[in-house]
Amino acid sequence: MEDWGESKSAIAGSPRMSGKILSVKEDGSSECGIWSCTPGERTVTFANDEFCFFLDGEGSYVRDDGEVIPVKKGSVIFFAKGWSGRSIITKTLSKAFMCR
Repeated sequence: MEDWGESKSAIAGSPRMSGKILSVKEDGSSECGIWSCTPGERTVTFANDEFCFFLDGEGSYVRDDGEVIPVKKGSVIFFAKGWSGRSIITKTLSKAFMCR
């Protein structure tokens, strides 16, 4: 995986991301890849629909309205375009993803 640097939206800790884009549709309307982030807390807003299968780690996503979505190895989550909240990673989190 490639080092994608520290999160610019960190609000606690120093979460650092890495990943690899595996495929991008010719018109740029969708992509898939793998992603990893070290522990910390950051704000998140999904610019596109994103399907995630978590490969390892632990944490949670907390939507702006307070809904808590726990994630761990084996979790499958869909984030709709515009979903906004916080990502709280307690153990380095890795996922395979598909965005459209």
